[in-house]
Amino acid sequence: MKSNILKIVAPLGFFIFISSIIFIADNANYNFALRWVGAIPYGDKLGHATLYGVMAMLLNYGLSYRKIKGVQLGAVLVLTFAILEEFSQIYIPSRTFDLYDILADIVGVVIFSKLKR
Repeated sequence: MKSNILKIVAPLGFFIFISSIIFIADNANYNFALRWVGAIPYGDKLGHATLYGVMAMLLNYGLSYRKIKGVQLGAVLVLTFAILEEFSQIYIPSRTFDLYDILADIVGVVIFSKLKR
């Protein structure tokens, strides 16, 4: 029972966390955390890889590592979200579209999707 609740709460909670970061960035409200990450060399790319990688790992766990055509469903869903979010930045004045962010998202999702239980 506890495991089933964790499979829902962990990915959902982390999705809310990522969504709040996106909301803050979209509104050009660069708090100390975003400024701190921005001061680290390649901090933005490391952040993308880590955040979306952890999200994929948690969602894969939540979906019991279900696969479609040999690829973990959680990884596909997270990459779809990440790519759509990156393309949405084209229309947000305070944000900048960056193909390297998508590459960092892919690298993070692939690496963290290899981790199981």
